[in-house]
Amino acid sequence: MSKDIFGKAIKDFYNKKYTEDIIVQANDFDDDHIPIPYLFRTYTKMPRIEQKALDLSYGKVLDVGCGAGSHSLFLQNEQKLNVTAIDISEGAIEICKKRGVQHTMVQDIYDHSSATYDTILFLMNGSGIIGTMDHIDRFFTYIKTILAPTGQILMDSSDISYLFQDDDEGFWVDVSTKYYGEMQYRLKYKKQESKWFDWLYIDYNTLQNAANANGLLSELIVEGENNDYLARFTIAY
Repeated sequence: MSKDIFGKAIKDFYNKKYTEDIIVQANDFDDDHIPIPYLFRTYTKMPRIEQKALDLSYGKVLDVGCGAGSHSLFLQNEQKLNVTAIDISEGAIEICKKRGVQHTMVQDIYDHSSATYDTILFLMNGSGIIGTMDHIDRFFTYIKTILAPTGQILMDSSDISYLFQDDDEGFWVDVSTKYYGEMQYRLKYKKQESKWFDWLYIDYNTLQNAANANGLLSELIVEGENNDYLARFTIAY
């Protein structure tokens, strides 16, 4: 994304200039919205899946795609963990620092190689960062290089197959051309718009198979009410 849509929105909310939400556009679907206040939610306002991920976090933590830093702040201040928060958004990291997150970086996950971690978090449909199924082996291969030997990856995602099913539970998209969870989005906020970008929703079985193929053990931790779930991955020996 060429424009820092999330960063501008997060900065506006923090600076009390909140007047509208981020608009999310996707081909074949109506526009959706991301409420900016939701990015600043406290632990008690988080979905059960996110709460469970934070409860399970231990040791040295990497919060990938940290946004406004709500997960990092809870782990740092309440759980007393050593947390590093990274995001490609300069604006988001600026506000993370102002909110008190102690260790932050403006960085893509594939450029982060300075340490290993006991817990690596990918939350708020964390699988989206993979982009497309073609990149999933690269993703797991890389993540293993920054995962401590006894560490864990905690990732949430959703099975969105229901969006493409007709009344007879048949698919109205051609699933032979690509995986149905490969989406493309564009963001709009206050007359600015991003470029189109890839985002991956993935069902648990497919994610588990990919993890296993890359030397990771997989565990389904909890399922949500909207076809979403939290998975944990550990290195297989």
